[in-house]
Amino acid sequence: MTDIALPGFGAPAVGFDTPFALLHACHERVQRTLALQHKLVGYLHQHTCDEQARQAARDVLRYFDIAAPLHHQDEERHVFPPLLAQGDAATVARVQQLQREHLRMAADWQCARLPLQALAQGQQDAFSQDDEAALARFASHYAAHLRSEEDVVYPAAQAVLSDSTLRAMGQEMRQRRGAPE
Repeated sequence: MTDIALPGFGAPAVGFDTPFALLHACHERVQRTLALQHKLVGYLHQHTCDEQARQAARDVLRYFDIAAPLHHQDEERHVFPPLLAQGDAATVARVQQLQREHLRMAADWQCARLPLQALAQGQQDAFSQDDEAALARFASHYAAHLRSEEDVVYPAAQAVLSDSTLRAMGQEMRQRRGAPE
C-alpha cells in the first residue's frame, strides 16, 4: 500500500513528534470547519433543514467543543509561557493579546454553539439573524487570531524552544489527548 497525502498534512507526517506541524494542521482544520459553518448558513438560506444540515452542525460542534479547546490548551501550556518569559516587549504584548482572544473566542463559541446545537438536535430549522451574527462574529475573531499565531508567535516560540522541550511538548500533548504512543 502506498502512502497517500491527506489534506492538511504534509511530509514529514504530522504528529506529536512535530508539535508545531500539528498546531499548524489544527489551524487548517479550524479553517475548514469555519468554512463548513459558513456553507451551512448559506445552505439554510436555500434549503430546508435536513439530515445533511444537522450533520454539518454536529461536525462543527464536535470540532469546536473537543479539538479547539485542546489546541488552545497546547498554546497556553507550551507556546505562550516561554515567550512571556523570554520574548521581547512586542512579542509579549502579542501573546497577551492572544490570551485575551482565547477568552473572547470561548465566550463567542458559547453564543455560536447554541443555535448549532438546536439545529443539530432538530429543535430549530433555520438560523435567526442574531444566530447568524453570532456565528459570523465567532468566525471573524478566529481568522485574525490564526494569522497572528502563524505569522508571529509560532516562529518566535520555535526560535526559543530546545529540541528536548519540543519532545516534551509533543509527549504532553499526546498524553492529554489519550493518544497511544
